[in-house]
Amino acid sequence: MLKRILLAALVAGLVGGIMITVVQEFTTTPLILHAEQFESDQTAHVHESMTTPGRMKKSSTVEAKAWTPADGVERTLFTSFGNIVAGVGFALILVAGFALHGGEIDGRRGIIWGLAGFAVFSLAPALGLPPEVPGAMAAELVARQGWWLAAVAATALGLALMVFGRKTVWIVLGAVVLAAPHIIGAPQPEKLGGPVPPELSAQFVASSLVTAAVFWTILGWLSGTLYRRFS
Repeated sequence: MLKRILLAALVAGLVGGIMITVVQEFTTTPLILHAEQFESDQTAHVHESMTTPGRMKKSSTVEAKAWTPADGVERTLFTSFGNIVAGVGFALILVAGFALHGGEIDGRRGIIWGLAGFAVFSLAPALGLPPEVPGAMAAELVARQGWWLAAVAATALGLALMVFGRKTVWIVLGAVVLAAPHIIGAPQPEKLGGPVPPELSAQFVASSLVTAAVFWTILGWLSGTLYRRFS
C-alpha cells in the first residue's frame, strides 16, 4: 500500500508540475515579469531621490541584494522544480485521502478530489488573501501565513464535515467552521496601493486562480488514474 501511494504521488507530481509550468508560461509568468518592471522603476526612482540635494545620501556600502534566478531558462528551471516539489506534496495528500477513504478511485473521481484540493488550498485562502504580484502592499508575513494556515485547515475540516457528515448538525457545523476564518477576517496592510496598476493586479488574481484550478484538475486526474493503475 505504501509503495502504491508513493509511486502514484511521485509520478503524478512530476508530470503535473511540468505541465503546470508550461501553462504558467502563458498565464501568470508574463504578468509577474510585467509587475517587476513597475517595481524596478519605483526602486530606481527612490534611489535617485535619495541622492538629490536636501535629502540624505545613500551610504557608500551597498546592501547585497537577495539572490534570485535570472530571467529565461534559469528562472523556468527553478519554477519547474518548485512546481514539481509542490505537485508531489499535494499528490501525496490526495493519494493518502484515497487510501483513507477506501472507496473505488479512478481518474474521474480523482478530478473531484482535485477540485476539493483547489477549494482548500487556493480558492478559500484567496477570498481573504488574493494572490499578490511583486510590489503589492501586504500585511505582516507571519500574520498572513497564520491566517492562510487557519483558512486551509478550516476549509478542509468544514468540507469533510459537510460531505461525509450523515446528520444535518454536522453539515451546519461544517459550514460554520468553513466560514469562521472569513468572518474573523484576513490581515490587511495598513495602506493600499503600490507601483503596480490595479488592473494588472486583478488580472494576476484571476489568472492565478484559473491556473491553480487547472493544476488541481490535472493533479487529481493523474493521481486517481495512477492510483488505480498501480493497484
